[in-house]
Amino acid sequence: MTEKILTKVDAGQGGAAEAARAEVLRRRFPTIEDLRRRARRRVPRFAFDFIDGSANDEECARRNTTALSAVELLPRYCLDIKGLSTEVELFGRRYAAPFGVAPMGSGGLMWPGGEEYLAREAQRRNIPFILATPANVSIERVAQIAPDVFWFQLYRFAANDHAVTFDLLRRADAAGAQVLVPTIDSAGKSKRPRDIRSGVTVPFVLSPSIVYQVATSPAWAWALYRNGMLRSENVVPYTSGPATRDSTAKVIMQVRSSGSHTWDELARLRDRWKRAFVVKGVLHPEDAERLVSLGADGLIVSNHGGRHFDGAPAAIDILPAIVAAVGSRATVMVDSGIRGGLDIVRALALGAKATFAGRPFLYGVGALGEEGARHVVDIYFDELRTEFQHVGARSVAEAATVTARHPGAWRF
Repeated sequence: MTEKILTKVDAGQGGAAEAARAEVLRRRFPTIEDLRRRARRRVPRFAFDFIDGSANDEECARRNTTALSAVELLPRYCLDIKGLSTEVELFGRRYAAPFGVAPMGSGGLMWPGGEEYLAREAQRRNIPFILATPANVSIERVAQIAPDVFWFQLYRFAANDHAVTFDLLRRADAAGAQVLVPTIDSAGKSKRPRDIRSGVTVPFVLSPSIVYQVATSPAWAWALYRNGMLRSENVVPYTSGPATRDSTAKVIMQVRSSGSHTWDELARLRDRWKRAFVVKGVLHPEDAERLVSLGADGLIVSNHGGRHFDGAPAAIDILPAIVAAVGSRATVMVDSGIRGGLDIVRALALGAKATFAGRPFLYGVGALGEEGARHVVDIYFDELRTEFQHVGARSVAEAATVTARHPGAWRF
């Protein structure tokens, strides 16, 4: 139904047609959850569950959204909100909004080609795009698509004195990545029951069930045909023999077995990287203190969306303690559970300078393909402006002064 409506709208011209298409999508899919439901119908179950699922009983993922919902904001009225701006400065660059696309491993599973769609839209709308090490698109390709907003998430490859780790850093530097984002919360392999039930393994096995799921998801299968078989593009140079889906997956599996970045390794990375250095996965104020002392320019408070450790606290509940510890010396940001404009304002009111989201953007491309990348960004911008008006904030700086009641905040 949506495709038919959009085809008719395409008969329009230029900006008017684009605005009409956007309005159709706003009516049909007003929320991220609407997109999630549609993606679930269009994407093979094993692929959807890989992206949508979390560790163990998925309590941490639910904890993120529940904790965000519990944060209340005290609105102020009778204020003139003319000149409202969502712009924010991060590490010397002005972005259009305090939200960006979080790194997502194997994001092409939700929709083949989807990571490129998101990078292109991030560049068009001037919001940060963090490319994951195990993405299905390469550092060099994203640097071409999104040169002004490209950040790179770095995982740890311990073998041969981190030869792969430091070569990835070299490539990100050569490609002009604005920010390096070493991620510390992938300490080992996690148990994801949905993947176990779906038969998602390394190396990947095409079981009859998976073949059937692909065959009964024709739009997804066509996208796969057009974009080619999925593989972890960033590790292609480090594979032995042909760079296939399985050979690149085996290299990525080293990440799960090699543990988290050590303090010494982070110091070495900081020494070699000359631009902004942001550590992702921080959940303890003492770790935040040490990272800033080591030279980190920023931190992303995160529990990896619940994908690794199901016992972790909600990221939003840890945020104020991290801000209190290092907020005057480093740029503190947050991800995990951010589902819309209200969540962004909640995070800003609690001290974050910016937020990131992952799954919502993939729900968009899973639901609508390339059109979905634009629609999710539209949702975030529209909701952010609306919530700024409701709390009486004309800027990110004013949003930081909104009074919040946060029952789940951790005390140290």
